[in-house]
Amino acid sequence: MPRAQVCEGAFVTDDEAVEAVRDRARAGSLPAPAPPAAVTEAEQTIGFPLPPLLRRLYLEVANGGFGPDEGILGVRGGASQGDWNDLAEIYQEGPDPSGQIPAGLVPVYDWGCTIWSLVDFRDPTGPMWCTHEGDCWPQGINLAQWLAETMTDTLTVRRLLASQPASVWPPL
Repeated sequence: MPRAQVCEGAFVTDDEAVEAVRDRARAGSLPAPAPPAAVTEAEQTIGFPLPPLLRRLYLEVANGGFGPDEGILGVRGGASQGDWNDLAEIYQEGPDPSGQIPAGLVPVYDWGCTIWSLVDFRDPTGPMWCTHEGDCWPQGINLAQWLAETMTDTLTVRRLLASQPASVWPPL
């Protein structure tokens, strides 16, 4: 089982991440799990399979709405954020009209003020990226870590922006 190192040496497996989100779901009101057809539709629209952890969360726990504040976007019929209804819609129309976000990086959470967290669908471990004011850079954590850190409030907008490198666009 993949393990992800989290703050202060703690570890989170995908199973532990699913259970942590499931515990949060029991305590609040999250959408029902996504129908498999909605997950397949999103993958077809995006052109990449969902990272296994994100797929499990959508199918087993909730169709978005988990993570920080109002939570991440769902697939069709799930949690929305602002003007965006689902993951596939934002990927197609995106928060980056310049087109500088590489293919396969999918915006999942809007922190506000043009700051987005993105999941790299090109890698099954789901590395996390950030975009802000036309810059896009890797966060050095994966989706399991991102969820653990946002649910414990150790990952904040201030920390994301502090990690923004001066030059962030090496060839990918």
